[in-house]
Amino acid sequence: MSTYPKSPKEMTSGMMYFSRMLDKIRLHARGELGEDYHQNLGAVKAADGVCSNFLRVHYRDLRERTLAGGNDEEILEWCFENGRRLNRQDLLVWNGFVSKLGWNDFATPLLEETKQKYGIAHRTDIVTIPDLIDHDEERTS
Repeated sequence: MSTYPKSPKEMTSGMMYFSRMLDKIRLHARGELGEDYHQNLGAVKAADGVCSNFLRVHYRDLRERTLAGGNDEEILEWCFENGRRLNRQDLLVWNGFVSKLGWNDFATPLLEETKQKYGIAHRTDIVTIPDLIDHDEERTS
């Protein structure tokens, strides 16, 4: 069985995407994460790797901590203690980056190619990777 992870737009203590990354870790450990997600799970150049690097924690350590238990806020606090604590400006930069990924940036070609592949190139409401993910995972019509 495959279950969709949380939306990349969900927030944990003011930080976007983090709960999605943890959700993917948990789903994968239970064998419930779809095969399509496995290639980018924790990959350095994918969102998981970029997020863990922004927090200055190793993904493998974050994975271990996540599987040891605790809620998303507790695990984010662990990241702050073992990596770096994000201030309001850091969160502004991170959330600005992750919320607009695919909109007039290096990821735009991937967004456009995927929209074409899914037959939704005409959709003007899907302008970012998070929009595309929410559409693909049936959170939007």
